[in-house]
Amino acid sequence: MTSATPEVYEGQFGAFSITAEDRREVVIYRSGLVIAAICFAAGSAIALTGEPSSLALHSVTGLYALFWLSLGVSLFTIHIYLRSLHRALQTFWAIGGLASLVIALTQAQPLPLTVYQQPLAILGIGFTFAALTGIFFKEAFCFNRFETKLLTPIVPLLLLGHLTGILSVTVEQGLLVSWAVLFGIFALRKAFQAIPPDIGDKSVFTYLAQQRQTKSEAAS
Repeated sequence: MTSATPEVYEGQFGAFSITAEDRREVVIYRSGLVIAAICFAAGSAIALTGEPSSLALHSVTGLYALFWLSLGVSLFTIHIYLRSLHRALQTFWAIGGLASLVIALTQAQPLPLTVYQQPLAILGIGFTFAALTGIFFKEAFCFNRFETKLLTPIVPLLLLGHLTGILSVTVEQGLLVSWAVLFGIFALRKAFQAIPPDIGDKSVFTYLAQQRQTKSEAAS
């Protein structure tokens, strides 16, 4: 149960309080990750079951769309000190979604089959997963999580490996399974993590905002 009185903490640049709104943002961030992880695991399972039917492949497209939306929700509620990095990840997410939509609308085949058979499509859709990798990197750096330490190199290795054609089908399947399992572990562990660490030191956010305002006033 959330206390009516905000909790007060001592940060690097002064005291700050954690409000109910802060906690809601963390819950939304984590919920987005959970939904994205479930969608990714389900889509991967379908893709790995031999020769998926056309209906199954279209269902993977739907799962990807929900995965993308859920990832976006997480990216707009995650707490990252570096504003430029936060905006970059959101931009990657948007570019990946737009590229995915263009590919889906311009190709006769289902989106997953197009990406698999035409690896150059990764140059567009890959931006979505670059944004996801950014989350993994942030979580590995901030919380020293073993699963995100593994996911940070696994994601680009699989995508770039398929793009260049240097990986065998067996290796690609192994990396995909590892990705899905580790992503699930990550999302599950986040669901039970204490909320304040995900909010971070709000005094740092305040300090950085003041620095930006000072620079803006000096430039005007």
